[in-house]
Amino acid sequence: MDAQRAQYLHDLGITVWERRGLFIATDPAGLSGDDNTSLPSDARATAIAQMDWPELETTVKSCTACRLRTGCTQTVFGVGNRHAEWLVIGEAPGAEEDRQGEPFVGRAGQLLNSMLAAIGLKREQVYITNIVKCRPPSNRDPALDEAAACRPFLDRQIALIQPKLILAVGRVAAQSLLGTDVPVGRLRGRVHQLQGIPVVVTYHPAYLLRSPQEKRKAWADLQFAVHTLKEHTA
Repeated sequence: MDAQRAQYLHDLGITVWERRGLFIATDPAGLSGDDNTSLPSDARATAIAQMDWPELETTVKSCTACRLRTGCTQTVFGVGNRHAEWLVIGEAPGAEEDRQGEPFVGRAGQLLNSMLAAIGLKREQVYITNIVKCRPPSNRDPALDEAAACRPFLDRQIALIQPKLILAVGRVAAQSLLGTDVPVGRLRGRVHQLQGIPVVVTYHPAYLLRSPQEKRKAWADLQFAVHTLKEHTA
């Protein structure tokens, strides 16, 4: 195993054993604008569902369908491979994401990159986005109505990407995607379904930075996601 991947595994708190050429990683760690903002929700969702990538991104940038847009610097649409097999969905942009206009940057983003690299994926190979595209004030959780207002955008991203697997990172993302209030601990280790796509739930990188002892569980989740994808595409 090369030194770079060993470092990625180390970042996840994974103990790596090498023996006779074999490595074993142990289980560690509104539509907006004057014409469309007032559209009924069904009509708005239908209109968004017909958009291509450029129109969708432009519409997100000008969206005023919820209160979040007035308090953020810019929208954070998503980044990565628009034909990716893996779609990673978090909860909302934070301060650094709001500043840079890209999801999962800063320390949490670096850990996410290491998590992906540990299973052989580069950041640019996956697509990364959030439940909502604007930063909530003081990094609070998105409200239910805010997530609902942004959901047609996410649904359209999913439809355009057609991922083979969705990795939901964190409680807010998992519960919002799956329409449940079940805790993350009980959502982990199971294959959920969203629009016929398998969904695997794991902890948010920011949580793992605060609770490094949970990295073992996150590693198990990643391995489970890899196994799920293989089964789904077999």
